[in-house]
Amino acid sequence: MLGACAMSGSSGARAPAFSQAGLPAAVQVPQGHQIAMETVGVGRITYECRAKKDAAGQFEWVFVGPDATLKDRQGQTVGKYYGPPATWESRDGSKITATQLAVAPAGADSIPLQLVKANPATGTGVMQGVSHVQRVATQGGVAPRTACDATSLGQKQVVDYQADYIFWTPVAMR
Repeated sequence: MLGACAMSGSSGARAPAFSQAGLPAAVQVPQGHQIAMETVGVGRITYECRAKKDAAGQFEWVFVGPDATLKDRQGQTVGKYYGPPATWESRDGSKITATQLAVAPAGADSIPLQLVKANPATGTGVMQGVSHVQRVATQGGVAPRTACDATSLGQKQVVDYQADYIFWTPVAMR
C-alpha cells in the first residue's frame, strides 16, 4: 500500500500531514478532499528536440515523458510513475491516469508545481477513489540547456528529477 503518512498510529501519535497552505491557489486541491497517500517520485524525464509548431526554422526541447519510482515517506518503493500518458501505478496493480488542471512556478531549475484530476482507477487497490494528484516540492527536471537546432532535431536528452506526489480522495459523506 502507498504511504499512509497522515494516519494516526496505535499510540495515538499523529504523523505530520502535508499542508497545502503555502501553495499557490491554482494548484491547491478543492475543499472536500483528504490526503489518501504521500509519495516521493525519484526518476528521470525525457525531452526531445523538435521543430516548433507554426515557427519555421525554430526548435525546442519538448517533454516526452517521465519514468520515476514512487516511495513512501519511509523510503519503501510503493509504485511507479511513467508516461505517456501520465500514469501513477501502485505495486498492487491499481493505476490512474489524469488530466492537468493547473501549474504554478517552482524554484529555479525545477519543473512546475502541478494539479491534475484523476481519471477513474483501473485495477483494485489503493488508487481506487483518488480524485486529484498534486506535484509539489519539485527538484530538477527542466528541459536541457544544450542547443536544440536543426542538427540536433530528433535527439533525446534525459534529466534527473524528484517531486512529491500527494494523492487526494473526496471526504466520505456521512
